[in-house]
Amino acid sequence: MIRRSHNPQAAYVAVTAAYWAFMLTDGALRMLVLLHFHTLGFSPVTLAYMFLLYELMGMITNLSAGWIAARFGLSVTLFAGLGLQIAALLLLMQLDPGWMLAMSVVYVMAVQGLSGIAKDLTKMSAKSAVKTLAPAADGALFRWVAVLTGSKNAVKGLGFLLGTVLLGTLGFVPAIAALAISLIVVLALVAMTMPKGLPVGRKSAKFTEVFSKDRNINLLSLARLFLFGARDTWFVVGVPVFFYSVLSDGSATADRAAFFQIGAFMAVWIIGYGIIQASAPKLLRASDKPLSGVVSSARFWVGLLTLIPVFLSVGTYFLADAPILILAGFLSVGLLIFGAVFALNSALHSYLILAFSRSERVTLDVGFYYMSNAGGRLLGTLLSGLSYQIGGLTLCLATAAVLSALSWGVATRLDRVHEE
Repeated sequence: MIRRSHNPQAAYVAVTAAYWAFMLTDGALRMLVLLHFHTLGFSPVTLAYMFLLYELMGMITNLSAGWIAARFGLSVTLFAGLGLQIAALLLLMQLDPGWMLAMSVVYVMAVQGLSGIAKDLTKMSAKSAVKTLAPAADGALFRWVAVLTGSKNAVKGLGFLLGTVLLGTLGFVPAIAALAISLIVVLALVAMTMPKGLPVGRKSAKFTEVFSKDRNINLLSLARLFLFGARDTWFVVGVPVFFYSVLSDGSATADRAAFFQIGAFMAVWIIGYGIIQASAPKLLRASDKPLSGVVSSARFWVGLLTLIPVFLSVGTYFLADAPILILAGFLSVGLLIFGAVFALNSALHSYLILAFSRSERVTLDVGFYYMSNAGGRLLGTLLSGLSYQIGGLTLCLATAAVLSALSWGVATRLDRVHEE
């Protein structure tokens, strides 16, 4: 049963605050794990393995979380996501440096898998809540979802920087402890202040309902898979490891400086991405466009996105022997441009999934859609480690171009008119 909140603005603020807190710790945790284990000598492929279960569990979670929320309500899945992230952080603190390599990898993979469940429970809950809380006015849904998603990514960017700063100043275990304590406080505050009125679920919801029969939702989900695969192919392992390889000589002082510089770049990238995503309705003038116009925009912007990693891949190949400042500058500017165009694509997708969904199916359709999102991150994570180890950053970027082209190909098949 869908029940509209008596105070949708207060509920929106509470949901957004919970989502922000989660994504701050999620971004910090990603950088902590990646850089800590890279300094211990783990290969790019091994680093990618550590995040595979995170993404795989995200796929499984999104598929089932939509049904769980439809049956038990969004508050249940939101609080469960925050609670599981706290458990994952506490478990990661138990990692023993004396363990064998294989055991350490398996343990971190398992903990990351739990974190992946937590992330997608929280994300699905927050995104689905917007559908029922947003005012009925024209353009309101696009604005609300853009602000939620854009602000979340800006906060995650701060998390990237926070994680590298904590690693360089406190060390791995104390940094994890600080994140866990902060999230415990946030969970308690949100639980006490969350207004009533989020969808409470319906006991008759069947698990088979998670699979959408809507052609546009299925196509958009597939386009989303390739879109996020294109990003994570260079984002997860390739670029952070590349920057570390050229910024640090392995000494403790150089490591701290490299951690901060890598974290700062990743933070700027994510924050800029979030700002543009939040501003997408104004930048694209989408509030004045019919749904068919938004679909056309989605096709155009993913086509433009495809050209950027092609240019970057060719550029890094020919600049391989150039001074590091020139190569790093070229790469940084190019990736920031990629981030801006990617943000517009992501915002368009985030609006379209809610526009295509019916209110009574929103948690199911959003769960299915974000299962594809997690599938794209899983694919990109695996390809990031493999492509970097085989062909370095040039191959990472070339692979991203192929995946972006596939997303464009799928987007061209979206219908311009969608029937409710």
